[in-house]
Amino acid sequence: MSEFEFTKSTYSSGEPHGECVEVARNIPTTIAIRDSKQANGPLLQLTPTTWTAFTAHVGAV
Repeated sequence: MSEFEFTKSTYSSGEPHGECVEVARNIPTTIAIRDSKQANGPLLQLTPTTWTAFTAHVGAV
């Protein structure tokens, strides 16, 4: 599997131990989400279509 290139969410706090979500969008078929405090922990992997629906829903709340 290719390496995910994670970036921190713009909504995450800037504190070193704050709540941080990182997203990788560099693989065309997969969006990966992880907790930055657990870089080697579990990943949530979504299709781009599911990611778009999720972010649209969150933005509407």
